[in-house]
Amino acid sequence: MNITQKLDKWAYAHHPRWIDLLRIVLGIIIFLKGFFFIRDTGKLVDMLRQTNFEWVAFALAHYVAFAHLVGGVMITIGLYTRLATVVQLPILLGAVIFINSGTGFFSLNSELPFSILVLLLLAFFFVYGSGPSSADEALVQERKEENG
Repeated sequence: MNITQKLDKWAYAHHPRWIDLLRIVLGIIIFLKGFFFIRDTGKLVDMLRQTNFEWVAFALAHYVAFAHLVGGVMITIGLYTRLATVVQLPILLGAVIFINSGTGFFSLNSELPFSILVLLLLAFFFVYGSGPSSADEALVQERKEENG
């Protein structure tokens, strides 16, 4: 039994239903952030130009927006949740370290506490998985039925 299967077995045995709601809300928030980035890509590019990644700001901005849109949907429905969170983790880590850290934790209009919270939730769902109320679980059940 590999580590992912062991984690899934433990997570399903210790799974309160509110965690499904938390996963869904997290996915919706990430999706909406991606939507807002698409709506105002110029602002995202300007933010990225202020970091050490100025030379790739345009491409990085589009990657972040696309990853948030697709990853947000995947996290919301619980489809390949670990993959979706692992794609989001470097984005949020970059947001915490390079983008929001300059504003300070308690300054007005700071997104740093929110970014840290989202980063921690992504790390949690990377370890915990999507849970029994997810598309991942539906796929597992379908495979079991096909195999008899």
